[in-house]
Amino acid sequence: MRILVTGGAGFIGSHLCERLISDGHTVTALDNFSTGRASNLALLKTKGGFDLIQGSILDNQILAPLIRDADYVFHLAAAVGVFNIVSNPLESLLTNIRGTENVLEAAYTTNTPVFLTSSSEVYGKNISDSLKESDDRILGSPITLRWSYSEAKAIDESLAYAYFVEKNLETRIVRFFNTVGPRQLGAYGMVVPRFVEAALANEPITVYGDGSQTRCFAHVYDVIDAVVSIAFTSNTIGKVINIGNDFEISINNLAQKIIAETNSLSEITYVPYLEAYGDGFEDMERRVPNIDLIKGLVGWQPKRNLSTIIRDISAEMKNSL
Repeated sequence: MRILVTGGAGFIGSHLCERLISDGHTVTALDNFSTGRASNLALLKTKGGFDLIQGSILDNQILAPLIRDADYVFHLAAAVGVFNIVSNPLESLLTNIRGTENVLEAAYTTNTPVFLTSSSEVYGKNISDSLKESDDRILGSPITLRWSYSEAKAIDESLAYAYFVEKNLETRIVRFFNTVGPRQLGAYGMVVPRFVEAALANEPITVYGDGSQTRCFAHVYDVIDAVVSIAFTSNTIGKVINIGNDFEISINNLAQKIIAETNSLSEITYVPYLEAYGDGFEDMERRVPNIDLIKGLVGWQPKRNLSTIIRDISAEMKNSL
């Protein structure tokens, strides 16, 4: 197939491009390099069937022809990272909402299937024991900018689903739960690479809040397996599907585990949310995915544990020194 990957130079997007090329597809990656890096795609530069285009999903003159020439669109381009969202809320909202509108409308004109990547952020402050795709969203005030990403992703999902229901556009929607692994940057608030980088340098590991909040982390290689399984299966059309690992760990225990796994001399320090993110920031206590639906639809479940994630991120960081 001829496949377009928006955000193809990003952390997840670059891994997806590699997988699609390996599976025999022709791939075009579109990226504006706001958070993506051309170096993420270095392995594909010498291979045929791959093209990298610098441009934005906000620019229809670039986007529309690329979709017109594609058989399938993976839409990953988005403003990401808590630091980024809080610091640039308007730009983030416009990119995530208007950009997705552009992708869906262009795809509709050519009847090109769209795979939309969303986020566990849509669940907001819902701390249910195991978040199902149909569970309620619980959000703070709309003027608490922390939730603007959640709002934008929810609108993206609603748009994609509406195109499926009203216009019969083939869409699939997935919600990523804390995908981590090689190539992920800590600069935008991503906790695992930020902790690993500090641990390797024997520098203090900074925890925001008291560290009792819990998360679940999935290896990007497992996530790509899930994406490909969902993308090319007919029983996933029109569905919203969680992708994540349901192993839960507190941020305190994560920091301690990274110190142990890397044989680090780092100490753990604590910074209040107010100091880290500014006034009015809210976080959620826990976020655990229910992955029964994806297991039932395509038989996927995560294979790699947290130790493997830490080891793979550490190895890449050491190699880049």
